[in-house]
Amino acid sequence: MANYSLADVKKLREDLGAGMMDAKNALVEADGDYDKAVELLRIKGAKAVAKRDDRATSEGVVVATAGNGAATVVELASETDFVAKNERFTTLADKVVAAVAAAGAADVAAGNAAPLDGKTVAEVIDENAAALGEKLELRTVTRVEGENFEIYLHKTSQDLPPQIAVVIAYSGSDAAEARSIAQHVAFANPTYLTRDEVPAEAIEKERATVEAITREEGKPEAALPKIVEGRLNAYIKQVSLLDQDYAKDNKISVAKAAENAGITIQGFARVKVGA
Repeated sequence: MANYSLADVKKLREDLGAGMMDAKNALVEADGDYDKAVELLRIKGAKAVAKRDDRATSEGVVVATAGNGAATVVELASETDFVAKNERFTTLADKVVAAVAAAGAADVAAGNAAPLDGKTVAEVIDENAAALGEKLELRTVTRVEGENFEIYLHKTSQDLPPQIAVVIAYSGSDAAEARSIAQHVAFANPTYLTRDEVPAEAIEKERATVEAITREEGKPEAALPKIVEGRLNAYIKQVSLLDQDYAKDNKISVAKAAENAGITIQGFARVKVGA
């Protein structure tokens, strides 16, 4: 019989999240050598993760943190909502966003390479994937710089952790209004901060589309330019945060709401699970 104790089994389960039989079998195979048993379970976990590479991760959680002039938003993805609301998974997400933010990572590649518990974020995620029994991945990393930050996490279902995360970077002191604007972003889903940021290619593509639609409607040729410009302006207003009608008071724009509150929106990020 292999020389191991129940305490070894318990420690192995706590350290790696392994099942009871997996822990016992690893200790037996390692002839009671704890470090070797750890290595065997990690190899087994890595193989299991590799087998799940082609599985879809449509569920998960979004988390965010801010400090030292930057805010970081992370989407940690899972295969099922069952795992998405698992405490081990949500705790992992909190650890991942802290590590990613500390490393100053601004994309997934840099986020996966960030150090965490003596390993990389990617390695820690894979270890937890093995323990939880399904594919996990760091799917989104977004970083926003600014003076002050307001973070809004929205639950689309009370049974699940937050599915939409919004960060507003701003100057000024009205945190309550910044939070209201963050809630607006969660609802209105703008793409750009200002109309000047909308790429020329996107505008020209939209112009061609609305012109074709307008012609198809049989509008008079002489009226086409005015109608097209009106519809193009409506598109820009839809995708530009500061030009949008403010959800809290649709008689004013988001830009006007910020001005009235004495704040300047410096940037924003919106991340939705699975989007």
